[in-house]
Amino acid sequence: MFFKSKEGKEKIITLYNQKLNELNIEYSEKLLVTKFGATNIIITGNTKNPPLLLIHGTGGCAPLILESFPNLSTTYCVYAIDVLAQPNKSAENRLDMKSLDYGKWLTEVIHILGIKEVTLVGFSFGGFISLKTLEFNETLVKHVFLIAPVYIVNGNPIKNILNVFVPLKSFIKKGKQKHIKKVMQTLFSEYDDFGLTFMATTFQNCNMDFSPLPIMSKNDGNRIKTPITIFAAEKDIMFPGRKMIKRAKRIFPSLNEIVLLEDSKHVPSTKNFKMIEDFVLQSEVLY
Repeated sequence: MFFKSKEGKEKIITLYNQKLNELNIEYSEKLLVTKFGATNIIITGNTKNPPLLLIHGTGGCAPLILESFPNLSTTYCVYAIDVLAQPNKSAENRLDMKSLDYGKWLTEVIHILGIKEVTLVGFSFGGFISLKTLEFNETLVKHVFLIAPVYIVNGNPIKNILNVFVPLKSFIKKGKQKHIKKVMQTLFSEYDDFGLTFMATTFQNCNMDFSPLPIMSKNDGNRIKTPITIFAAEKDIMFPGRKMIKRAKRIFPSLNEIVLLEDSKHVPSTKNFKMIEDFVLQSEVLY
């Protein structure tokens, strides 16, 4: 099970609802039944607008990724997905990262919603899910925007162990704030009290997946025809920006544009998220 206890899950859902209420947006919430598990979605914006699927990363949820992109719903109908087996309202089923299951799952979600010509915006593990969707069936997807995505390159394993996994394991074991703060300082360009509380509550109450992250093969990348835009974070120790740019140019013939977020750690700053949001909104006008 993903949640360690019923009480732990209740703590997460309380924080989830708190953040959703703080957004002060008009939305509807849907729970879709898929072959891979129940999938919760928050929908905001006019349903007559072009559809955009917003996909959060590991340890995230739909309200948190919506907070990073408050204006997308002015142009798009935004479907913010609660990723399976994450601290949110979707099912606890963890899919096989080596298979196409995450792509099959998101494709089924798109089919159930009855939408097409979809724009995907995926952050971190959400970028991995977006790429798996293109691998499985890209016919329903119009454009993909990837922010510090998993699946293109990995960082130095020793650096990651020392700076992320050792303090994280120490926090899970001892619960000391200094350990979770070290992780936050390594991964986040900036963070607030809520972000710290949510991450701390997640790692205390959830069984997180620490298995090695796969890398897309050049052959699979070469087969993709959908336009891809990548925002790579220069100071991301998990998925280094310059290394990502180099490999992305080699494996994606459909690479539309690639932007280096200078001085950005894995999770971009509010300023960089705003720049990415403006880029996505402008692209809808251009394409």
